[in-house]
Amino acid sequence: MKPSRPLYEREPELAAAARAVDDLCGAQAVGGLLVFSGEAGLGKTALLAEIRAMAADRCTVWSARGGETVTSVPFHVVRQLLQPALDRFPPDETRALFGDWYDTTAPALGLAEPSGPQPDPQGVRDGLDFVVARLASRLSHRPLLLMVDDAHWADGESLSWLASFTARLGELPLLVVQAHRPQELAERNASYVADRDAERGSDGQGATTRVALRALTPDATAELVRAALGEHADDPFCREVWAVTGGNPYEAVELVAKVQDQELAPVEESAGQLRELGASARGSGLVARLERLGTNANRFAWAAAVLGTDISQELAATLAGMSSAEAADCTARLRDARIVSGFDPLEFVHPLIATAVYRSIPPATRTAMHGRAAWAITRAGLGAAAASRHLLEVHPDDDQELVAQLREAAGQHLAVGAPEAARRCLERALEEPPRPKDRAVLLYELGCATLLSSPPTTVQHLRAALDMPGLDDGLRVDATFRLAAALAHNNQLKDAAISLAAEAARTAPGPGLMRLQAAHFMWEGMQATEDDGPARSRRLTRNADHLKGRDNAERALLTLRAFDAMLRGENAQLIVDLCERALIDGSPARGLGWTDSEWGFELPTMVGITYAFTDQLDRAESLFGEAVRAFEISGWSGAHLAFAHTLLGMVHRRRGRLAEAEGFLREGLRLADRVGSGLPVHWDAACLLIDTLLARGRVAEARKIADRYRFGPPYPSAMVLPDGPCVRGRLLLAEGRKEEAVAELEAAGAALEPRERFNGIWAPWAGDLARALADDDPGRAAHLAARSRVHAERFGTDTAIGEALRCVSLFAPPEEAEQLLADAVRHLEKSSSAYEHALARVDYGVAIGSHRELARAQKQAMACGAEGLAARAQQARASIRSAE
Repeated sequence: MKPSRPLYEREPELAAAARAVDDLCGAQAVGGLLVFSGEAGLGKTALLAEIRAMAADRCTVWSARGGETVTSVPFHVVRQLLQPALDRFPPDETRALFGDWYDTTAPALGLAEPSGPQPDPQGVRDGLDFVVARLASRLSHRPLLLMVDDAHWADGESLSWLASFTARLGELPLLVVQAHRPQELAERNASYVADRDAERGSDGQGATTRVALRALTPDATAELVRAALGEHADDPFCREVWAVTGGNPYEAVELVAKVQDQELAPVEESAGQLRELGASARGSGLVARLERLGTNANRFAWAAAVLGTDISQELAATLAGMSSAEAADCTARLRDARIVSGFDPLEFVHPLIATAVYRSIPPATRTAMHGRAAWAITRAGLGAAAASRHLLEVHPDDDQELVAQLREAAGQHLAVGAPEAARRCLERALEEPPRPKDRAVLLYELGCATLLSSPPTTVQHLRAALDMPGLDDGLRVDATFRLAAALAHNNQLKDAAISLAAEAARTAPGPGLMRLQAAHFMWEGMQATEDDGPARSRRLTRNADHLKGRDNAERALLTLRAFDAMLRGENAQLIVDLCERALIDGSPARGLGWTDSEWGFELPTMVGITYAFTDQLDRAESLFGEAVRAFEISGWSGAHLAFAHTLLGMVHRRRGRLAEAEGFLREGLRLADRVGSGLPVHWDAACLLIDTLLARGRVAEARKIADRYRFGPPYPSAMVLPDGPCVRGRLLLAEGRKEEAVAELEAAGAALEPRERFNGIWAPWAGDLARALADDDPGRAAHLAARSRVHAERFGTDTAIGEALRCVSLFAPPEEAEQLLADAVRHLEKSSSAYEHALARVDYGVAIGSHRELARAQKQAMACGAEGLAARAQQARASIRSAE
């Protein structure tokens, strides 16, 4: 729809829009982000209307608008954008359009009832990305233009999605045009308009263009006045219009309309009346003008302002306490006065008018009207979540029904992936206040609502809940379990273990106690440092070894026992047997599942990691493949999915599929980067990627990753996968920084040995330290290698034994070294560790001077993606040829 008046002095803005639309509709279909910013009344909405008209014959245009009174309604702007387009499809086609994202994302758009586990907000955003991309591809003959007006009043969930979505616009034939007031957007601390050019690269794809609107000059204001009042409007009169309005186009148009209403001559003699007329277009003047329309019209305007946007005439009539006929009459009068537009739904002509009307309502009356609006919405069957934005505005009054409504609304918000909206409802419920016996439960619910978004907030609320009466035994156990998880994710593993131990001491025997004990063992064992690891391991052994895996509590203890035994390097067959008892039919799906809300994803993760480091790589890969599918189906595409990709990268690293490992690990880091920085998954993915790049011979790239993710001391309180100091020591060795490497590896050994963690595949400090000391301290180096062999043979996997033999061979006489390397090759050939097998073959080929053996090793190294090792084999072959 074209604007009702011409645009003055907007040529640069329109030129920028024309370029963006031309790029979108050109042969390359280049998308991007076009941002218009300006204070209220500068014509942003009119400009967007002109762009819509400009693009109407070339693009498919979807639009939405934020609203001052609906910023707390989750996905309000997203629904405006997408629902009209999706409503055109029959239900079965809509479901097909969403694909696997239907259960995660359709509820956020109001297209389906929530089902399954609470979705991760990142998963909802990813689902929205997928749906918009699918819709854009269906419109390939007409590229897609998304327009968002008043983005400073968009709800937080929509802003978060837009911020992430606009970062990938270069991939889609899609242009986003957004208008906002800069100050209001800055005050909301939104990231929507953050600079993302660097993320899109320097190829010009998906570029961002920002244009700041300015007030009109006196000449443009004069042109506007004469277009409306006639060419006889004299210069002093036009100049006074500019002075009164400050060149604000909206205020200038309103002032000119009032001049017409008053039949005022546009000449210098009338200029003195302009200031009084201008005051009636805003603030108290507007309110006075509204009051002159009559009590009914005033009350109806108040009701409309409370409802905010997409104003239902029937709902406004109910809220104003009038009949449909009276409401229709009020609507007509308000339209004639240029206060509202449309019929049903209604809209205020300009946000400035809506704001002035809303703020003119006496506070007590406004609060009462919000309460009545909540009642009307609930009565209309629209649900607690729809009513919650009004309930948030009601003054606390010890209303237990309101507490119940807000708790119900919070549950509905959580179910669609809007934890921040749930948090607001629960915090408001606490202010009511709830009955003393309900307060602890409400704090528990509030802690659960913030678990994914703010672990520190979760810790605060759950501790408060546990410190007061009101939680039954089951909720106390669950609250403590979740408190420990939040503490652990906040890098406070020791506090997590202490909290669990304290609650376990007051919990009666039964499943709840076993759950607390299992979590206690887990977070104690996951700490990077520990006072008495062997004692904890002995307690765990006593608690778990006799269990059969009959329920989840038993399976949890068996999992922890297996993981601990793997780190300690106990017999691998015993460890695998423990894992088998921890699973049901080889899968956690019907036991400790990946999206299990009671136990968490950490336990099945530990089973898979244990398999990976006991040469059971097929089982590990199957489990982690399940994890990716489970997280994607459930919409857990934040840190959970990042960790699943990291774990698959670990399996490929262990298999020696180094290129595949690198791909999964880089994807894990990419997914983690979207969530935040310095997360546990960042440490694990960076550690594994550094190790993988070193195996590929790409030392400089490994250093870049280490620097980018600050991989080094101080390390987090949780252990890193695999051992972080060991991998950093390996990096330092590869860089030729031997003294630093020796210090790092010695520190790693000093931390691990007292805990009896002797698995040399998880933590290869001894072997790498032996190699580093081979020239300077061969006696100590040989001793380290020999001890590593003892631990490896006790562990019993072919990978561990083969690697230990390869290290021992460095310190043996030539003939014995050849035999040790031959044995290492034999063991590693039976393992799934193709890279370590290639390493042993290269060493063996060099030891026996075999061109044929080295050629075979070179081929194997290339198959692994270990270019550095292949080059070493090639050099060794060249040396043999030259010697011959």
